[in-house]
Amino acid sequence: MSFQAYLDKIEDKTGKTPRALVDEAKSRGYDAQDVKAGVICDWLKADYDLGRGHAMALVHVIKNGPRISDKHVGTKGTHADPTNMLWLDGKATNPLTA
Repeated sequence: MSFQAYLDKIEDKTGKTPRALVDEAKSRGYDAQDVKAGVICDWLKADYDLGRGHAMALVHVIKNGPRISDKHVGTKGTHADPTNMLWLDGKATNPLTA
């Protein structure tokens, strides 16, 4: 599954855009570099019933922003993403898929 697909599934499951969840995480102080991924995963599990894989995708965005590695950009595998910038404002408004 591509990184963007993980974020789209998170939106389906929670009803919130990835940006809304990142903003919520920031309001809780979870964007601080010393906050462990497990703390964020526990919150996402408790409040949104997200599994570890989906939670870790969101952890990356919370901690590092929407830029991902170029490693999978332009590849044809399961994990291929069309760009190294993730869309956080809801899948319905993503210009790459709309």
